[in-house]
Amino acid sequence: MAIIGSVFAMLGRFLGRLLNAALGWATILLFGKVEGRRQLFLLVMAIGSLVWVVTLAGIVLPDIATFALTFVPVPDFVDDTWIRIAMLAASAAIPLLIGMGAVVLTDKERRPQGGGLVSAVLRGYPFTLVLAVTIVFLGVIAGARKARSLMKRWSDAHVPVIVKPGGYDRVVADLESVLDAAGLDVRREAAPAVLSLPAHLLDAVAGKSLGGLVPDRLMVLKGEGLDILVYPSDIAISGSKDRLARARAAIASKLTTSPAYLTTTAEAERLEDSITALAGQGGREADLKLAEIDRRLERLNVPFDEWETVYRERLQVERDLLARRMATIRPAESAAPPEGQSRRAGLAGWAIGLSSAALLAIDVLLLLARGRRTRPD
Repeated sequence: MAIIGSVFAMLGRFLGRLLNAALGWATILLFGKVEGRRQLFLLVMAIGSLVWVVTLAGIVLPDIATFALTFVPVPDFVDDTWIRIAMLAASAAIPLLIGMGAVVLTDKERRPQGGGLVSAVLRGYPFTLVLAVTIVFLGVIAGARKARSLMKRWSDAHVPVIVKPGGYDRVVADLESVLDAAGLDVRREAAPAVLSLPAHLLDAVAGKSLGGLVPDRLMVLKGEGLDILVYPSDIAISGSKDRLARARAAIASKLTTSPAYLTTTAEAERLEDSITALAGQGGREADLKLAEIDRRLERLNVPFDEWETVYRERLQVERDLLARRMATIRPAESAAPPEGQSRRAGLAGWAIGLSSAALLAIDVLLLLARGRRTRPD
């Protein structure tokens, strides 16, 4: 019995890891790699929707459902009636919790209040059903995409972004330009329906609670050895190692002025706004604002990776400002000198040339005279 228990425990851990990976892939296909607590909420909601399906089955088949949830057989002394009651209570409570999670995911300014809040929580019942079906479906799709990547020896990477309201199309266009300039010829097209429709269906059932995570249309950028899905909160890159590295470098270094945040904290995003506004300025005013940004960077209390991202954006803007200044200075330096100055420069050149020739002639005469004195009679 101890051996059988150990086998079941190992099987449970393996299936748990596999389920966690599949859930992660499915949620990424739904919304991209969402940063911060939103990712945690989405993962918990996805797990909860699958648990809800199991609890529904547990009302009819309590033994099977209990084993599916705990990987432990039901002891003989436990009455099935009590298990059915527990499953019924869980199946009633889980959608309410998921509905609350959907409300938490809603932006504060769009979050329902009063009666709308109650309606949003109750909407968790249809949302949980659709989410469970979607997760299973996308889990299969994600597994197939993962197998395709392994067969092609592709790698995956994510560039976290938060697209500003109304800026999705501009971000996609900027990405296309950036990648084309880096020599990665890509074409813009709508993502396959199997990837775009599930998120829209969930958003409709949830009453637009997920609006910040669902674009009007999901776009993909495709090129040779490269496949990029653009979400409102993530840029998901798949491709060969070389092309993936080039794409990620181009995006990180050239996307500064696009209408999207590359950080997730409010403090870092406010500083990003200041850096973006500085990108189109110049002169003494730009120097003063750059110094002010440096002072704010010294006091910025955010995770180091976000601080580093903002600092990189600041350096990129400074680089662009210096490049524009050099472009205005060089034509002035290469301009033709005034006519009088040109004449004086010509006379000076003639004088220097004649003086050099005279000195050379004197040197030759001195050498000849010295040779005549030292010649034997």
